[in-house]
Amino acid sequence: MSAQTQAIVQVDEIEKTFTLPGTFPWSPKTQVHAVRGVSLRVEPGEVVALVGQSGSGKTTLSRIILGLEEPTAGAIHLDGLRWDGLSERQRHPHRLPYQYIPQDAMSALDPQQNALEAVSETLRVLRNMDRDSAVDEARAMLSRLGLENRVDALPREMSGGEQRRVTLARVLALQPRLVVADEPTSGLEPDRRESVLEDLVGNLPEEAGCVLVTHDMGAARRWAHRVLVMLDGRVIEELDLRKNDPVHPYSRMLFDPWAYSVPRGELSSSGCPFSPDCPMGTGEKAAICKESLPDLRELSTVGHRVACHHTFESESDSLLQKGEA
Repeated sequence: MSAQTQAIVQVDEIEKTFTLPGTFPWSPKTQVHAVRGVSLRVEPGEVVALVGQSGSGKTTLSRIILGLEEPTAGAIHLDGLRWDGLSERQRHPHRLPYQYIPQDAMSALDPQQNALEAVSETLRVLRNMDRDSAVDEARAMLSRLGLENRVDALPREMSGGEQRRVTLARVLALQPRLVVADEPTSGLEPDRRESVLEDLVGNLPEEAGCVLVTHDMGAARRWAHRVLVMLDGRVIEELDLRKNDPVHPYSRMLFDPWAYSVPRGELSSSGCPFSPDCPMGTGEKAAICKESLPDLRELSTVGHRVACHHTFESESDSLLQKGEA
């Protein structure tokens, strides 16, 4: 990043721990570590994808970024403003540029409002537009998203893809600086997923950033400038998929499920969480995986970071062999 450029999002060493009650009033409480020491940046005009299996911490992290969940530790800055620790009253004057697209589009829409009303009311309330201007702008945004003939439809009369586009229209009409989209294509057919993401990314304001939470590895590969792979609340790999292939064994399994079987078993509570299923940590190599948690370190390729003992060992051996040659 140049000295002149300020990140839209700067997240530093975020932790989030939930305390869950026991089954009975006298049962001990349980600590669940949802996010563990995660740092990330989102630059102007950049789409950053958070990927991983369910329970990896990506949705919790995305909600923390916008202040919808409070972190247990760490710091968040949005356009340089310290965001964590503020009350909602303190955040309110600054919140408009930072918008959230929820996973469940149907529950996000008022069942008594048609598409045009849903978007125009958002503009009237949040941008203080007069009724006629709000209706005109709402109609124009819905048309851009292919809903010009569905402006009078109620949510129950829409398909899943149409419901998603209405939620997109409400957010994009606000000209946001940052959009955090939590599984915006969940439950849609593959062909409709692609069109919804094209509508989202293709209609972002110039220089706006986007955090895309997704299970769809193809979507992450196509639409994201950078991908952060999460496992057990941590980022275990960060890379630009347009330039590099994933190298962490867990990442490779996610992005190529036809070649590898994605594990469904228990994660390790010590050392590398993936060690029970890691194909690289066998024999003598298994000890370090079970005993020591690998740091997220940069590979020789700039911008590619990974937390894996054996990936660094393999790269060091490769560089050594090249040097000897």
